[in-house]
Formats: sequence, structure tokens, C-alpha cells
Amino acid sequence: MDKLDPVIHQPVRLRIMSVLTGVEDGSEADFTYLKQLLGLTDGNLGSHLVKLEQSNYVEISKTFVGKKPKTYVQATGKGKDAFRAHVKALKRIIESGD
Repeated sequence: MDKLDPVIHQPVRLRIMSVLTGVEDGSEADFTYLKQLLGLTDGNLGSHLVKLEQSNYVEISKTFVGKKPKTYVQATGKGKDAFRAHVKALKRIIESGD
């Protein structure tokens, strides 16, 4: 049976990855957008993104728009593959009735 990914299995990170894998290839999600969409605080979202970045599941880029800092997040190929494998494992668990 496929294994669940311990990094993605955490509910908030699962939600983050589901949003990021739904973003068009080559596009990024804005930190503020993710925070508002998922109902998270800056610190909570930031700590989960660090964990995802350490696993090479997301890339984080920072820039300035005018004088305001902006943070963008994008799922990596590895992250998208890991998310798909995790979802596949979840589906098998559901289908097996375990």
C-alpha cells in the first residue's frame, strides 16, 4: 500500500499543498492570499511553509511592490508529485474501508 507523506499529512500543510497544486503551472500564490483563504495567522502559515520548503515541496520568493514586501509561494515538481502520491494513498485507504 502507498504510504502517507508525514510532511503533507499534517492538515494545514495538506490544505496549503492542495491550493498550490491547483495553481496554474509557473504561477505563484501570494502569502496574504493563502493566509486569508486558509484562515491562518502570519506565524502559523509561515511555520508550515518553512517545513514545506525544507522538504523542497515549495519555493518561496520575496520581493517588493513599491515599498511593501511581498512573499510568493509555488509548489515544486517534487511537491506536486508528493501531493499526488499522498492523495492516492488516502484514496486507497478510503476505498479499502480501513
